[in-house]
Amino acid sequence: MYSPEGRAAVKHPRDALDAVDLGLAGYAETLHLQHRLRDQRVGGSVGDTLLLLEHPALFTCGRGSSPEEFLVPIGVLETRGFGIHTVERGGKTTYHGPGQLVGYPVISLQERGLQVRDYVALLEQCLIESLSDMGLASKRRAGFPGVWNEGRKIAALGVHIRQGVSIHGFAVNLNPDLSHYQYIVPCGLEDAPVTSVSAALGHNPDMARAKSIVEVRFRQVFGYSASSL
Repeated sequence: MYSPEGRAAVKHPRDALDAVDLGLAGYAETLHLQHRLRDQRVGGSVGDTLLLLEHPALFTCGRGSSPEEFLVPIGVLETRGFGIHTVERGGKTTYHGPGQLVGYPVISLQERGLQVRDYVALLEQCLIESLSDMGLASKRRAGFPGVWNEGRKIAALGVHIRQGVSIHGFAVNLNPDLSHYQYIVPCGLEDAPVTSVSAALGHNPDMARAKSIVEVRFRQVFGYSASSL
């Protein structure tokens, strides 16, 4: 697991972003890392960070979640190997699993002069442009954070801001097992089926290439200097 320990407490340029590929990472340890990075970002000992990764199959429940969003008893899901996590992000219940590209930006909105609604809009723009680079058209849906392809949700958003610094973030369905969504009402929307890049395009996208695309677009949209994983 990536560790920021040992980085010098120096002034971090506003256009600097540390992008880190965590590979397949457990949810609890990644959440702990986000909390630690946020505390260090607030204290000024690290700069902005973008974590890119996949999770094992699990469900997360945001502040707006309700038990009715689970269509199968939680105990049954746990016996089938799914993790269940209740967290502080906004939004409702969602799924994470292999084949889904997850991004956790730990960045100072305060230093970038961003309100939460501006931040969410920029995340959506980053993902729309990234999906376009992969050959897929997508768009926003008014009143519903996330990104959509032909009426189906392809990317979910859920963030938490404390002391002007963000954690949690976004999840883009590249080639996850979409059958796992049948166990929940995704994001609490009964009229919003989910899709993936592979389902829409008919071929599996490369995860490493997708991470590179998202990193580049994130840097461009938020005004960071160019780099690569």
